[in-house]
Amino acid sequence: MRYKGLLLLWLLTDLAVFIGSYALAYFVRVGWILSTDFPFEPYITVVAISAPLWLVVLITTRTFALTRSQGSMRNLAYIIYSSAVGTALFALGYYFFYGLFFSRMLLLYALVISTVTIWIWHLLYSKFQRAMLRKDPPVFPTLIVGVTRESRELIKKLNKGSNPLKPVAVLDGRGCKDSDIDGVPVRGKLNKLEDVLNEGITHLIQCSDLEQVLNLLSACRQKKITYMLLPSVLGIVERDEKVESLEGQPVTMVGPRESKLMWFFK
Repeated sequence: MRYKGLLLLWLLTDLAVFIGSYALAYFVRVGWILSTDFPFEPYITVVAISAPLWLVVLITTRTFALTRSQGSMRNLAYIIYSSAVGTALFALGYYFFYGLFFSRMLLLYALVISTVTIWIWHLLYSKFQRAMLRKDPPVFPTLIVGVTRESRELIKKLNKGSNPLKPVAVLDGRGCKDSDIDGVPVRGKLNKLEDVLNEGITHLIQCSDLEQVLNLLSACRQKKITYMLLPSVLGIVERDEKVESLEGQPVTMVGPRESKLMWFFK
C-alpha cells in the first residue's frame, strides 16, 4: 500500500511539474505579466489537457519502474523523448482549439524547461521514494541466495544506492562463515529457506547454486515472490546481458560490444 501511494503521488506531482514548467516558459517568453495579446488562460488550459497524454507517453517508457535508475542516461533520453511528444501534443491541441500557435520560441522554452524540471524532479523524488520504501519495515524485503563475490558486491550496491529492494537475509547452499554481509544477516543454509520466505519476503535473488534453480523458482511461485537470477549463476560475466523478446519468446541475449548509441536500435 505504501508503494502504491508513493507511485500515485509521483504521477500526480509529475502532472503538476509539467503544467508548472509550461507556465514558467510562458512568463519567460512573454514577461512577468499576463499578456492581452497572448492570453494565459487558453494557453494553460491546453497544457492541462495535454498533461495526462504526456504522462501516458512517459509511463510507456517504464520510467516509473521500481528498479529504474532515474539518473541514467537512458532514462534521461526517455524523458527528453516524452517531453518532445508532450510539446507536440500541446501544439496540436492549441491548433485544434484556438488556431495556429504562433510562438516557436515559446515551444522551445517549454520543451527545454519541462525536460530539465521533470528530470530534476525525478532525481529528487526517486531519492525520497527509495528512503520511504526502505524504511522499517521495508516494503520489498529481499532474500539473497548464495554467498559469492558477485552477491557481496550486489548487496553493497543495493544498500549504497538505497535500492527499493532491501536485502534482509542471506542463505547459502554450502554454508558461510560470515555472520553478516554489509549489515545483512547470514541466516544459514537452504534448509531454512521455508522459514525465511514466511517472514514476508517479496523478492528472491539467486546468486549461486545453479542446481537449486527449479526448487527456488517453485518456492517463489508458491508464495507469490518475485524470483530474480544473477547472470553469473549461468556463467555470464560480461555485464552486458539483457532480456529480449524473440517473436514473443523471452531470451537472454549477450551481444558483441558496440557503440553506446546503438542501444536505441536494439
